[in-house]
Formats: sequence, structure tokens, C-alpha cells
Amino acid sequence: MNDDHDGMHPGRRRFLECMAWAGAGTLWLMRGGIAHAGMLAKGAAAPDATFSFVQISDSHIGFNKAPNPDPVASLRQSIALINAQPQRPDFVVHTGDLTHLSKPEQFDTVAELLKEAQAGHVFYIPGEHDVIGDDGKAFFARFGGGVDGNGWYSFDHHGVHCVALVNVRHLQGGGLGFLGDEQLAWLKQDLAGISASTPIVVIAHMPMWSLYPAWGWGTQDSAQALTLLQRFGSVTVLNGHIHQIQQKIEGNITFHTARSTAYPQPAPGAAAAPGPLQNLPAGKLHDYLGIRDLRHVRGSHTLALTERTLA
Repeated sequence: MNDDHDGMHPGRRRFLECMAWAGAGTLWLMRGGIAHAGMLAKGAAAPDATFSFVQISDSHIGFNKAPNPDPVASLRQSIALINAQPQRPDFVVHTGDLTHLSKPEQFDTVAELLKEAQAGHVFYIPGEHDVIGDDGKAFFARFGGGVDGNGWYSFDHHGVHCVALVNVRHLQGGGLGFLGDEQLAWLKQDLAGISASTPIVVIAHMPMWSLYPAWGWGTQDSAQALTLLQRFGSVTVLNGHIHQIQQKIEGNITFHTARSTAYPQPAPGAAAAPGPLQNLPAGKLHDYLGIRDLRHVRGSHTLALTERTLA
């Protein structure tokens, strides 16, 4: 990817690579905040783990056009992937855009489908498509309002501190995400008592880095949040929104975007605007859709990330 497109000074960038993995998936090993990629071979043993969880994103239930007029079916296939894992995940995180138009029946469909996921719990954050018309009230009523009804929250699980942020309620110029002073103040307080050696996992819908501001692919005030996270030895940031896999590493913070379960979007700058890729080769849609499985070993700073397509 061209560095000129993302609005960040080249000196701040340590690594950026656009990826479109297909087939069995990709195995990610995170050490000290740096991810190392390798192809996931069929039948390969998964790393020993004290717990695992799954990221699913951008289901867009209610979408009914090319290239996927039936996102309900592809979400069901994604849930089948979760249920087929040899180790039952402790929980699932859905990183937003559950629905396409925030309709009550669309929220109901997602909630019912994800009851089929064989995982301990499902954690949700909204995407911009989930807050249409009511600033997220319907979403929060169904899936939890977090701290003071604002949607953000945190929890601890087997030595990992997980933080869920909301950056889609007050979009800025060009459609950029926004956290706001109140959420940033909460984040500062939330992290204050956490040891710097604790692995941190952050989930948000829109990228927490300036991936492609011309399309609104970034969060205007993310730098303030990242400053609060810099003291931790290992930080993994997971987001959705762009419907494709991209990665960036900055210091000990590693950023991963996720595939959609509904449809892919073009690479940054590869089209006049973002939107569903409609001219996919016949039979290739499921190469671009999928989920992410993450495993953590107690007492370590290592997360193994496995990308799984629906193909």
C-alpha cells in the first residue's frame, strides 16, 4: 500500500501490509506486540491455549444485493465454523454492523442466529449501520449499553484485559470515527489500575488508525487512546468496517482489520468509493468472507490468530 494514502508520517510506521488470504486461513503468532504470519495447513495442530475466542464482524443482515443477496446464509456458515472448532471458544466478539439498516427485525435475526454459536458468551459493539436513526438506542437495548448506557465497557478473562470501544456514534468529517472526551476519560480510568505486563485486547468497529481517511477509514481522536495504551507490553486492536484483512504494527500495538460475513469491499483507493465488490469471479465470494479465531496462553504475551474463510 502507498504510504501517501493513509495520512500518517512514514517515521511512525513500522509495518503495513494489505492481505487477502484465501483457502484454509492464516496463522498469526503475536510476540511482544508483533504479529508473524504463516499459512495455516490443514490438520496442523493448534497452539496450546488456556482460552480462545472468535471475532466475527459486519454481518449486514438486511443487505440483499450483489455480491451476496443472502447474508443470513453466510452468517449461518460462519457460526458453523465456530461450532466446528476442536476447542470451544470461551466467547465471541462481534465488532459491529450486525445489521444493514438498524431495523428491529434485523437485530432480532442476528440475536437468534448467534444463539446457535457454541461459545460461552457473545460480546457486541455497534457499527455505524447499527445506530441509524436513534443513536444506537435499539442496539443498546438488545445487546447491552455498557458503561452508563454509552456502549463502551471492559472485562478481564484469564489474565487478559479486554476493552470494547464505540467510535461510530458521532462521525466526523469524511465519515471518520470518533471516541469523544467522555469515553477517553473512561478509558484512562479503566486502564489506570492495570499492570503494564497485562496483555490488552481492544475491540472497535472502525479502524483505530488512519488506514484511509479519504474513505472515512480511521478514527479522528484515536491517537489519544493509543497514547494511553503505549505503556502496555502487548496490545492487540481488532476492528471491522472495511470488510478485508489489513494489518499495522506500531511499537507494541498491533492492529488487525477483519473480513465481513456478508461481502468484501475494495482495497483502499482501488475504486471511486467504498462499497460492496459486485464483480467477483463466479464462485469466489466465500474466499472473501470469514471469521477470526484467537488463542491465548496463560502467563504469556502471545496470541495466535487464525483467519478462516467460508470457502
